[in-house]
Amino acid sequence: MNTYRKKYVPFSSPLDPCKPLPYVTYETPPQLYLGFQPPRLAQYTPRDALRKGTLWKALYAPYTNPYQAYPEMKREANEDESV
Repeated sequence: MNTYRKKYVPFSSPLDPCKPLPYVTYETPPQLYLGFQPPRLAQYTPRDALRKGTLWKALYAPYTNPYQAYPEMKREANEDESV
């Protein structure tokens, strides 16, 4: 699965006092999927590289909001707050 955002269902005990989370999300860095650096990899300009934090376009991965990536999780979180 070559997506940068992954999710899993955490273990929840029947004895937990709080309602369990339906799933937890996390991000993986793009270098996990790159292997060895290929020759002539596309590069940003020096100015863009300083803004993005990397020189190579293949290694750029902006942080994404997990609640925007999975709208149903945001909905469930809002329901929990109203209880």
